[in-house]
Amino acid sequence: MGQAFLLRCPKTLRLAPRGIPRHIIKTMTTPAAAHRSILITGCSTGIGYDAAQGLRARGWRVFTAARNPEDVTRLAAEGFEALQLDYADSHSIRAAVETVTRATGGKLDALFNNGAFAIPGAAEDLSRDALRHIFETNLFGWHELTCDVLPIMRAQGHGRIINCSSVLGLVAAPWRGAYNSTKFALEGLTDTLRLEMRDTSIEVILIEPGPITSEFRKNAAKQFERWVDWKSSARAAQYEGALINRLYRDTGPDTFELPANAVTAKLARALDAKRPRARYYVTTPTYLMATLKRLAPTRALDWLLAKG
Repeated sequence: MGQAFLLRCPKTLRLAPRGIPRHIIKTMTTPAAAHRSILITGCSTGIGYDAAQGLRARGWRVFTAARNPEDVTRLAAEGFEALQLDYADSHSIRAAVETVTRATGGKLDALFNNGAFAIPGAAEDLSRDALRHIFETNLFGWHELTCDVLPIMRAQGHGRIINCSSVLGLVAAPWRGAYNSTKFALEGLTDTLRLEMRDTSIEVILIEPGPITSEFRKNAAKQFERWVDWKSSARAAQYEGALINRLYRDTGPDTFELPANAVTAKLARALDAKRPRARYYVTTPTYLMATLKRLAPTRALDWLLAKG
């Protein structure tokens, strides 16, 4: 599942992810060696899609990855070097890395881990299987892809691993326990890796957005329907009065919501900086919550976060 391979011909490379018809395979012209290369995951929409467009415009050789073959096809039609990658599938991860390194001659300057999803619901209504499902994609897959890329970066003597976390990796929020826990775990794992990479030329960086315009809520509704039996919950009335409306009614942009290019701007800074920061905040809520977590008593912060 999710395997990909390269078909070689005299002047071009062709990427052929399994599950995509041969007649629409993307034809890729090998760019100049001076172009820096990056693999970006979660490129179907939102942050990943905007990052791919923004970095290509800045001269990067962008390898876009998406889970669904239909999205891979669309990205290829838009001129990207597109491949299929499913974080929950180890074979898919290995095939993606092999595809990229064959196309670049064994090089990769940067990895932007981005693909993730949420399972909204009260913590007490999240089954073990639901948590296992979200951790496979939001954490374990990121870690596996990073570990597959690190030897490439060690061999070439440089590289940047950039993980897209969230303000919910800094503070928790009600009804978001599954997502909160994956992002808190990601923060700890990324911090550890950054410390361990201090004796190399590989930089490890976190980007922490708050509310960003995307299809995140739409995708979360599908996961909610799959995993949460809210009508049988002790909190059924609270679901009906709050969460259901938020998931299924278009209430417009969140307060302080920014477009995805706000993340791309910070990503570009993290990639271009001679000495990048360990963390890049995006949106006012992230700056505010990072400050409050340092300064406010826990109970006071709980009171604020519980208000939503």
